[in-house]
Amino acid sequence: MRNVLFINGKIDGGAGRAADAVYAENGVIAAVGPRSELMLALSGKTYEVVDFDGARVLPGLVDAHVHLGMTGMKLDMLDFTGMTSKAEMLRAISERAQATAPGEWILGLNWNENEFTPAAAPDIHELDAAAPLHPVFLTRTCFHAFLGNSEAFRRAGVTENTPDFASGAYGRGPDGALNGWIYEDASAPFAAVQPTPDYAQKKNALRRGIAHALSLGLTAVHTEDLRLLGDIGTMLRLHRELREEGVLFRTHQLLFHSALPELAELGLAAGSGDEWLRLGAVKLFSDGAIGGRTALLELPYSDAPETRGIAIHTQEELNGIVAAARRLEYPVAVHAIGDAAARMTLAAMRSVPLQHSAALPDRFIHAQVLDAGLVEEMKALRLIADIQPRFVASDFPWVLERVGPQRTSHLYAWKKLLAAGIPCAGGSDAPIEPLSPFLGLHAAVTRRKPGETHPGYLPQEKLSLREALGLFTTGSAAAAGESRERGAIAPGMRADFTAIDREIADGDPEALLRVKVRMTVVNGHVAYRAG
Repeated sequence: MRNVLFINGKIDGGAGRAADAVYAENGVIAAVGPRSELMLALSGKTYEVVDFDGARVLPGLVDAHVHLGMTGMKLDMLDFTGMTSKAEMLRAISERAQATAPGEWILGLNWNENEFTPAAAPDIHELDAAAPLHPVFLTRTCFHAFLGNSEAFRRAGVTENTPDFASGAYGRGPDGALNGWIYEDASAPFAAVQPTPDYAQKKNALRRGIAHALSLGLTAVHTEDLRLLGDIGTMLRLHRELREEGVLFRTHQLLFHSALPELAELGLAAGSGDEWLRLGAVKLFSDGAIGGRTALLELPYSDAPETRGIAIHTQEELNGIVAAARRLEYPVAVHAIGDAAARMTLAAMRSVPLQHSAALPDRFIHAQVLDAGLVEEMKALRLIADIQPRFVASDFPWVLERVGPQRTSHLYAWKKLLAAGIPCAGGSDAPIEPLSPFLGLHAAVTRRKPGETHPGYLPQEKLSLREALGLFTTGSAAAAGESRERGAIAPGMRADFTAIDREIADGDPEALLRVKVRMTVVNGHVAYRAG
């Protein structure tokens, strides 16, 4: 048994009691209190000592919605985060083309034309000019819309005569010519002809994603990686090998619905696994994203009345996927952003109800455009809202033009969800948003971008710091069925800690942007130490 005494920390010991030490046995907290009391109680015992060196110690922060493998892969891609113009984006593509062998793919991600001046993305001809000798495929920040150049369309076999998908479309100009835009599942032919990462590349992507997460103070994530890793067997093998190599990190795995046959064949139950990896809900999509106008709305978009968005599945298909998951006694985690998608999602969940004795809850992912009736239905189904506070910083103010004033009463309405008694788990959706939980906390309590000083977008939905921290502690634990294991620094809980360099308080939200992680502890082991 490995015994560790952590000392010199600023710790909330519960019931308003301050503490500076935590004692853990075999990865589980055994005692919290003043160092002098714990050392006296431990007389005669053998233990290691780890010094927090005055750091503020939080319960281990957990991001409830990431794509860990893609977060690692992103580090090798052309990243447009923070770019402010189409010209800057095209310049980066041209520079990458000059450094890339002709004929090889140029892959990029995280552009947002709504942040550009003027607000326009490159078209197919501009992409051709920037990279005339390469296929180019770029993923918008929402991961629901894409851009390709002519060579990418040629390799994908997509022409002006190619019909749109039922759950996707190709952008066209007034003359019907392809303009470079690709929406939702219409991206499948492009994915099919891109180079597939091999086993070593997938493993390295996970390793790098985990290292990045630990450096940001995350002790665990809820992740959906099957679309990258390929199958459940490969996913389990990769994580097992990383643990055997000494990588200390916990994952809660959401399983994309295409893996349901493999899941049935393997006979793995929801919630099964160990303290390092557990299987969670079956993941599926009901719509897209607001940025690309593919989120499914009840009424047309205010700034594009010709569209209501895209339904990824019909109601019958949604019901069928939920039924297939229920036959294996699995909950579902459904991506639903628009109010029409929310209605379809809730109907699918009701069509084959989850037994309330189930180990894990259903999850409603994103929940960005709702109304009071939908919130009441969510409450009645006793599901978890899987929310991404950082989306507020990225999507406002342009999202208001998309949805119009008639849909703002429950827009990114985290406060209303909590007030209704709906547990909320917080995540980043990295690599769509930065992985840092402190950026998510800042967005939750300020409802504005870093550097802005206004009262916040829809400020009535601001969370207190306590509520915001709950998203990444007790909320993420509840979503994983781990409320008795994580979310607090208390006896019986896992010895997972996030140690930071400063106090954070409601009165100084900007301090969240200055936080430096000093140490990340997982299962009683120091998994990351600054410097």
